[in-house]
Amino acid sequence: MDCSDDGQTGMTKTGGNLKKLYAILWLFSAFFMSGSQVAAQQHSNSIPNASPVLQTPPNASTPRCDSAVGGDCVVNQRFNVREYQQSGGQVGISNSALPDQPRPQIASQKSPGETSSAEGDASISGVVVDTSGATVPDAKVNLTSADGSLRPTLTSGANGEFTFKKMAPGSYLVMVEATGLEPFTSAEFVLGSQQNYEIPRIILSVATAFTQMTVRPTEEVAAEQIKAEETQRVFGLLPNFYTSYVYDAAPLTTKQKFSLAAHGTFDPVALMGIALNAGIEQANNTFAGYGQGARGYSKRFAARFADGRTSDILSHAVFPSLFHQDPRYYYQGSGSFKSRLVHAVSFAFVARSDSGRAMPNYSYLLGDLASGALSNLYYPRADRGAQLVFTNAAIGIAGRIGSCIIREFFSKRFTTNVPGNGKP
Repeated sequence: MDCSDDGQTGMTKTGGNLKKLYAILWLFSAFFMSGSQVAAQQHSNSIPNASPVLQTPPNASTPRCDSAVGGDCVVNQRFNVREYQQSGGQVGISNSALPDQPRPQIASQKSPGETSSAEGDASISGVVVDTSGATVPDAKVNLTSADGSLRPTLTSGANGEFTFKKMAPGSYLVMVEATGLEPFTSAEFVLGSQQNYEIPRIILSVATAFTQMTVRPTEEVAAEQIKAEETQRVFGLLPNFYTSYVYDAAPLTTKQKFSLAAHGTFDPVALMGIALNAGIEQANNTFAGYGQGARGYSKRFAARFADGRTSDILSHAVFPSLFHQDPRYYYQGSGSFKSRLVHAVSFAFVARSDSGRAMPNYSYLLGDLASGALSNLYYPRADRGAQLVFTNAAIGIAGRIGSCIIREFFSKRFTTNVPGNGKP
């Protein structure tokens, strides 16, 4: 009994000691495992976008309960501490065990004014010249892609050169414009990656000039000019119809020549001049065969009226129509005094044709002679004859010379409704 009790008592003591030893080892193991988990947690926090996974250290076994020792659980930890220390204390961190996490995507941002297409590594260049081969500087060069988008406009250099850089591959066409030259548009071409495409020489031709002209009938233009001339009066009173201040006036038709002659010769102011001249002749008893009194005055008035009307109609309408001459005096208004004086005096002998050429003034010379010849029909018999004809012709020529000098140097400044300034 005693021996068995002592043996049992010894075994009981031995079992109690083992339990204590196992408990100490279990506590030590638990403490050590807790420190390992803290180190692993700190290491996992330093790894972005990764969730740490704690794995059982190598060669470590899970706790097991041994019912043979009173049901107490004993931790049987067997792992290599040296390997744990060599790994830097990183226990249980396995990147392969981490699940695939979606990586954050950074959205691309574009600066203002940037086109949707990315810049490329190709280029397009060319030279602009004219038809003579000379380079064309400062030409505007536009580049258009197949989708219609435009690149910033370039200006050709001093030698007509231009270059579009950092171009993306694609289809393009070039348009060129320059002042005074026809615009140019190239055919569509394809630009490859890293290609330095050179456009064939661009030749600009001279632009076609379009001048719009309104062609009007000469008769219509002449009618307007006559209408303006018929408003020309010295001091607003004396007719100045036969002076053209438009140096390149349109020629008159036959109808217009007779119309202007009739308007001038039957103007009321002209009739007043006839009455004044008849009174002067009456006072001087010129052409005494007419007598005195009202009868003599009426004959003188009729003679002066006939002289003026026949002279005007013949020299301003009949003969100008036959010889195609312009009966108007063309105001020069420029040049030296001598040239203007010669121009005024010569008009009694040199006229302008309807085609603008200078020719002898047949209209005035023959008109004065014919008018003088007709005067033999109604002048007193004592005053008729060749002398009367040439006297009246000479008076007519002298009167025209004097009137042309006055027109050239004096009357313009006192004439109303002057449409031009004479010879340019």
